Amino acid sequence: MQADLFKDRTAIVTGGARGIGLACAAKITGGGGRVALWDRDMERAKQSAASLGSAIAVEVDVTDEASVAKALAATEDQLAPPDILVASAGITGPNTTVVSYPVDAWKQVIDINLTGVFLCNRAVAGGMAMRGRGRIVNIASVAGKEGNPNASAYSASKAGVIGLTKSLGKELATTGVLVNCVAPAVVKTELFSQMTEQHIQYMLSKIPMNRFGEVDEVAEMVAWLASDLCTFATGATFDLSGGRATY
Repeated sequence: MQADLFKDRTAIVTGGARGIGLACAAKITGGGGRVALWDRDMERAKQSAASLGSAIAVEVDVTDEASVAKALAATEDQLAPPDILVASAGITGPNTTVVSYPVDAWKQVIDINLTGVFLCNRAVAGGMAMRGRGRIVNIASVAGKEGNPNASAYSASKAGVIGLTKSLGKELATTGVLVNCVAPAVVKTELFSQMTEQHIQYMLSKIPMNRFGEVDEVAEMVAWLASDLCTFATGATFDLSGGRATY
């Protein structure tokens, strides 16, 4: 990666305290950018920001419009208006059938994984369009394309992220703001602790490479989509599936 790929750029990374979000933040700071780690776990976010150097921690509840607006104001005050948004915050929810799925758990997954992405995209898109430049990268999942059994809320939420990305990408296509999403197969993160071993093994069995993805592999693609090297892709979904998704 170019050492100055993100020079003078400011990025927001939701769920930036750990996992895919933190790996993406590291790529951006490594390319000379400034990053605001938006997370609800402030202790972890502060530790992660300190490890990156040119990063700050900002507390946020991505499901709450007022909290997102407050986080954006804090980011602009401490850094600058954002050039980049990586919407990575998410949860898996329980592994169970649709018939048995708790309604409260369904609502929580949709709120965080889909409504949270919508609110963060909505918060930054207007300013980016007014400034004539921006990159929004939403983290979806191959589950949003194929639908994993016993993960209906997660699959539905990620399908929604893909649809949102297509819609917003088309809306902003002439503004200089590019909106894309990445759809990984299962990636080794702390989210594994929210899954049953049976579900983990099911997902592994679907990957022809016979291994899980790594957060740095996702971050490499996100970094390209968030950079000025990406110029003619918008509203698109980029698979990282080890051969699972071949369409």
